[in-house]
Amino acid sequence: MRILLLLLIAVSFLACKQSQTPDEITIAGNAFGTSYGVKYFGEVAEAPQIKKGIDSVVAAVNQSLSTYIPQSDISKINRGDTTVVVDTMFRDVFTLSRKLNKATSGYFDPTVGTLRNAYGFGDTEALEAIDTPTLDSLMQYVGWSKVQLQEDGTISKTASTIYFDFNAIAKGYGVDRVAAYMGSKGFNNYLVNIGGEIVAAGTNLNKEQRWTVGIENLDSKVTDRTASVLVTLTDKAMAGSGNYRKNRVDKATGKQYVHTINPLTGSAERSDVLSATIIADDCATADAWATSCMAMGLERSKEALKGQNIEAYLVYDGGVFMTPGFKQYIQR
Repeated sequence: MRILLLLLIAVSFLACKQSQTPDEITIAGNAFGTSYGVKYFGEVAEAPQIKKGIDSVVAAVNQSLSTYIPQSDISKINRGDTTVVVDTMFRDVFTLSRKLNKATSGYFDPTVGTLRNAYGFGDTEALEAIDTPTLDSLMQYVGWSKVQLQEDGTISKTASTIYFDFNAIAKGYGVDRVAAYMGSKGFNNYLVNIGGEIVAAGTNLNKEQRWTVGIENLDSKVTDRTASVLVTLTDKAMAGSGNYRKNRVDKATGKQYVHTINPLTGSAERSDVLSATIIADDCATADAWATSCMAMGLERSKEALKGQNIEAYLVYDGGVFMTPGFKQYIQR
């Protein structure tokens, strides 16, 4: 009878535990020119309202920071409108960009928009040819010291044609905003993934372990992406950048340009770093550092990463470099 009673108690405990575990829900949609997936634990009935909230966050980020929306704040500023009073999101990204510009010795610089457009990676037609004189003339519109956020919330530029491009930080920031929304709704365990940029909060309750995510193989296809390394995260963000897929060949000269631009030289030629994956406390920081490491190359990246509260996994021509702290995240 005692054994039977213990078994009944055990079964009751397990049934109670299972009934208390919320449903695992995945919400999918489109954001920032790619797709998103948000996995969390909650009630199925409230999922439509959560999706509506996520989409509203995405729309707000786009209205502030998307160069592809003609009437967004950033588009107006890029056209020379000096009357735009920026919102909190623009302020956040601008302030963080200034901090990261200093931390990376200028290798992170969102004023490279004129160059990105010229090389054909922006939202305007590429120039037919970029010779030395042309590049020199374009470089006068690049430099973080040439822009300021004024006390009244407007942006000043030394030249009206300076073109902001926050693409190297805005998607990560958007992930952070979606994560903040999920937290505001009382969720503590969730995974936000927008085009491979990730925020992992809490744990995967179904598996009772950290969230598992992957670092993409360099040779994986867009339609069949595979991971080379699996990492486990909790209360961390991860973002990556690579030049192995997004590039352009000049038809006239046959020269290949990559989308990561060196803001110090104006060059769109790839460095010896093929891909960079960063783990940080927030996704905007991870996003920006991933792009910066691509521009800096391996040796400069090693130096810049010292003393930073981030971890890096860099694939380069000769192998892989990891910061010491990155190893703790690799799935064993």
